[in-house]
Amino acid sequence: MFTGIVQSQAEVIAIISKENAIRLKIALENSLIVNLEIGASVSINGVCLTAVEFGRLDDASSFISFDVIDETLRVSNLAEIEIGTMVNVERSLKIGDEIGGHMLSGHVHTQATVVNRIDSQDNCTISFTIAPEYQKYIFAKGFISINGISLTLGAEVAETFSVHLIPETLSRTNLQHVLVGDKVNIEIDQQTMTIVETIERMKLNH
Repeated sequence: MFTGIVQSQAEVIAIISKENAIRLKIALENSLIVNLEIGASVSINGVCLTAVEFGRLDDASSFISFDVIDETLRVSNLAEIEIGTMVNVERSLKIGDEIGGHMLSGHVHTQATVVNRIDSQDNCTISFTIAPEYQKYIFAKGFISINGISLTLGAEVAETFSVHLIPETLSRTNLQHVLVGDKVNIEIDQQTMTIVETIERMKLNH
């Protein structure tokens, strides 16, 4: 499980093609491999991946490698990354950790496309479109995960939805780099999905 509080951005330093998968290698600060074990879960752009290799690069930086299978590439924007791409990283939640965002599984439901971006001195508003079958889960002031970041939806929700980002969020995450036309990973809040689908079943039964 994850909280949607991104701990770092990390640079993709190698992409190795394998049969029905790729091996993704990222470089990040040493602190993020402390007590890491092979098989540990790590969120990369909101996708829960399993660490298959890790180690030090130099005195300041380390690396982690993951195998990303075809199905994960199909549903997420990890299929579009290149060497040099910056990805969001979060280690899995430990008992006793503060939950600053909301509970996330790291299972991406779909992608959304950036349709507008407005930057001002103290705020950035990014608007997205999402596939019609997921629009029913998008509510004003509801929770959503975008590239693994726990965010609150803006007040205006129709065919598009928006999030408002403070400078701190931009500086800590790769949303600072997204442009119109880019795709981001979306994980819908599980509680929201459960409520919506329960109401739909109740209506069908009546």
